[in-house]
Parts: sequence; C-alpha cells; structure tokens
Amino acid sequence: MTTTSSSVEPDRASETLQTLSEWLRCPNCFTDLHPVGGLVLACSSGHRFDVNRQGVASLGIGSRKLIGDSAAMLDARDAFLHAGWYAELREALSALVAAEHADRFIDIGCGTGYYLHGAVTAAQATLPASAAPVRALAVDLSPQAVKRTVRATPHTSGLVADVWSPFPVRDAVADVALNVFAPRNPAEFHRTLRPGGLLAVVVPRPEHLRELRAAGLALDVHANKSADLVASLSGRFALESEQSVQRSLDLSPADVAALIGMGPSAHHTDSTASALPAAGSAVTAAFSLFGFRRLP
Repeated sequence: MTTTSSSVEPDRASETLQTLSEWLRCPNCFTDLHPVGGLVLACSSGHRFDVNRQGVASLGIGSRKLIGDSAAMLDARDAFLHAGWYAELREALSALVAAEHADRFIDIGCGTGYYLHGAVTAAQATLPASAAPVRALAVDLSPQAVKRTVRATPHTSGLVADVWSPFPVRDAVADVALNVFAPRNPAEFHRTLRPGGLLAVVVPRPEHLRELRAAGLALDVHANKSADLVASLSGRFALESEQSVQRSLDLSPADVAALIGMGPSAHHTDSTASALPAAGSAVTAAFSLFGFRRLP
C-alpha cells in the first residue's frame, strides 16, 4: 500500500471514498469494499487499500510485468486528440452510448479520458435536468493515465488495474462499458456490466494508418481484427451494431510525430526525427465501432 496525504478536506475525502467504494470489490477475496476512515477502503476480511486525494485506487495484484502508457505517450495523445483529428470517432461513440440514457459508465483502458469525457457529456445531456450526475470509473494500467482521466472528467473515479486479471470491480455495476483501442477481457466485461448493458468497442480497420505502416512508422493491423473481436465476445454478448468511421488526415510533421508517439508503435518502432516526414502527410484514419448487448 502507498501512503496517502490527509490534507484533503474531510467532507470531500469522505465523498470521494464513498463514491469509489460503490464501484469496487477486494482483489483478494472479491467481497465489496467500504470506507473505513481516512482515505482507506477495506473489505469484511480485513484487506485494506489506500486511495489518493484525487479518488484513484491502485488494486493490482499478481506477477504480470506489464507496462502502462508513459507520460510522453500520454502527452502525445493529448496533443493529437485535442487537435480534433479523431473528433468524428468520439462523436460517433458518444452518440451510440447516449442512446442508452445511462448514468453509470466504466472505461476499460481509459488513456487520457478523451473518449470517456465525450461519452459522459453526451449521456448527461439525455437525462432530466434534475437527474443525478452521470458517474464513471476510469480503469487503466497506467497510473498517470487514470489520474489524467479523473482530472478531465467530472464525477469520475479511478482504478489502476491489470485488464487481463479479474477486475476489482463489483458485479453488474455499470450500464455502459467503453473499450477503445484497449485490451479486452470478455468474461470480466460480462460480469461487471448489468444484464442488457452496452459494451462499446473501437478497433482499427486494416487500412488504418496504411501510409505510416508503408513507411515503417506504425505497426501492422491484424486483417481479421474485427472478426476475432466478434468471435471472442460470442456467448456473452450479442452484436447489435457496427459502424465504420474513416477520414483522410492532412497532418503536419508534428502531428505525425504525436500520432506515432501516442500509441503502441511508440514501444516497437524507431520513430526518430530523421525517419519522420519533412512535409505534410495524408494519413488514413479508419475505425470500426461496435455495439454489443450483454446477454444474461
């Protein structure tokens, strides 16, 4: 456990802790977590976990040595996304989830929170003015990613956890789950969504970033990625909708550098300045947006 500061106002700390506890279960014994004073959550078995002042808990266990996105990758993603290059994708995703009129969201692989913020804002607009705020749980392996998402998105709690392991999240706690360019755990998606809940998944299409891949600056996209996705969720989810979102981007060298630096290519390719284009580049952005309905 990490040490937390006690300088946060008591009322705010209590509200933050209570809100977070309503999402979480113990990663050791799978019983619900509850506030026990200070910035600490505990289960009935006596396992205790600290929470920081921003409402972020780190509940990862196990021996997997996975690496989350670095600060440099998150900075690149912020720069690229807030320039509006993937705005059409965010709008399509937000429209899909807003139709649910839901008020409990979980974003599994939240990154900087760009897509979650859009989804929560769209969902709130569909509810009566007197309705309680839409609440969200942002989940990522990167503590820095979770902190950024919590800061950027109102009424959002944060969880640092490994998507490949059982989630320290309660059963049937979310109405909508987002999974945008992130690893997938079908069994845990099914368990944490309520019956009939919506799972919104975004994956790249084979033509995504084809110009950069031809130049050796981006990783290949698996040709059967969409088919594999549908097969992996079969039996737990029913495919309800599929949309293709595609756009040609006229990117500056700085935009190209940010695009390469924000994703998995940053881990695997040599994206030095000498390898980047010296002039503007036309780059294809192509995505598939799926809506899956949770089966009983």
